[in-house]
Amino acid sequence: MGTTQLETVPEPKYWHLRTVLSEALDSEFSVGEILPNERDLAARFGVARATLRQALEQLELEGRLQRRRGVGTTVAPPRMGVSVGTAQHAWPGGPHDAWQALDCALEVPPAAVAEALETGRDEPVHVVRRSRVSHGQPVAAELLHIPADSVPDLSGIDAPSGPSRARAVLRELQHLELERQENTVELGSARADEAKELDRLPGAPVLVVTTRFVARSRTAALSVATYRADTCRLTFGDSGGVEIHHGPERHAS
Repeated sequence: MGTTQLETVPEPKYWHLRTVLSEALDSEFSVGEILPNERDLAARFGVARATLRQALEQLELEGRLQRRRGVGTTVAPPRMGVSVGTAQHAWPGGPHDAWQALDCALEVPPAAVAEALETGRDEPVHVVRRSRVSHGQPVAAELLHIPADSVPDLSGIDAPSGPSRARAVLRELQHLELERQENTVELGSARADEAKELDRLPGAPVLVVTTRFVARSRTAALSVATYRADTCRLTFGDSGGVEIHHGPERHAS
């Protein structure tokens, strides 16, 4: 490849480089292809490596690139739409739920979660851990916080933890009449434990979808689901809940 010098432009150099790199991804690379190393890319475009890193980080945030452990930086597939509905839906763990229950334990929740659940700050709640996989790829991890009084009849369940305990807690939750659910979405950065579960690097951009399930005029459960921002995009509708839809694959011409 020849050397491409950047013209003097009023916008930040990394932003102009981001545009040039984006065009190169469309014309020269295919989905999943590994990019050249930073030294070679910086030399090709005549920029400092710090400028190159800024541009690469921006493209990762936009979902054009993925950083993969032991592989390097690759061209990302198209994002999958995450439909965040506003209509009444159903409790987690229902027959059409795409999440997989992994574990359940009694834990003291973070202060913000305890406040939303209206529990005491030192009062443990059931924390159900679930994951979501699409096309063989982990796309989301969830922590579902459920107060003890939302699932009072667990005395006959022997499993102290694990998937069986998680499914039992979710079945008990179905006995409540769901009044409504409320969703909020924000951009965040993956913590070390989330990054490991989602096969990302710590600090990678994520979409945090918080769902409040209301029954008996109070918060009966609170879900905090972390989606990979490099593979998911948000769509809004009235379907209720959170669903993943696959778009057509993108290939470079």
